[in-house]
Amino acid sequence: MGILDILFPKHCVGCRKSGGYICFTCFARISFDVDTMCTVCNKPSIDGRTHPICRGRYTLDGTFSAVKYKGIMQKVLYQLKYPPYLVDLVPTLGELCFESCIQNEVLAQVLPKNPFLIPIPLSRKRLRKRGYNQAELLAKELGKRFGLEVRMVLQRSKETTPQYGLKREERIENMKEAFEIQTKMHESATTRHDGVHHDRVAILVDDVLTTGSTMLEAAKILKKNGFKEVWGMALAKD
Repeated sequence: MGILDILFPKHCVGCRKSGGYICFTCFARISFDVDTMCTVCNKPSIDGRTHPICRGRYTLDGTFSAVKYKGIMQKVLYQLKYPPYLVDLVPTLGELCFESCIQNEVLAQVLPKNPFLIPIPLSRKRLRKRGYNQAELLAKELGKRFGLEVRMVLQRSKETTPQYGLKREERIENMKEAFEIQTKMHESATTRHDGVHHDRVAILVDDVLTTGSTMLEAAKILKKNGFKEVWGMALAKD
């Protein structure tokens, strides 16, 4: 135990027990039984791949999610995205996402293609308010564990209404033309963006996957700009 742990002890987000942000009891309540779906039709998919009949030139190829978005995970992500903004949660969440997703057979086929990890960007307004993009922080943690490069390829092209509470059709409409390709190096990026995308593979990273409308729109922009395959990875599936 370090001096900082003594001065500023960590407490479980779920039950407030001291020692860590997720105690053993609350960790045991996390559900790894995630329902996989095709993000195009929003119907069940055995392995998270987009159904062959739903595939198009610019569609997402499939998604990977680590845990269900319920119970303790809802509390954890709320603490990360809203006051008190517990950024220290990120290493724990990165490890959780890695340990769960690494067991996915489809992901095991994608990783040898050396994909870029591309975080879903926040709007400038939300980034200024929060001070960081949780998807970017998660992507950097996953990059360390998977040994993959994080690229700040996307940026928001417009402000959008929060997706929470919107129906699927409203979510899709809300995200139309919400992204564009980054034209200069992101100030907080750990790697440069040089515009070379031809025939590359990308894994979009976000904290929560609901209907997939955000990742679908982001994938469309990436594929229109030369990416051969685009997958989505989220810590939690709603």
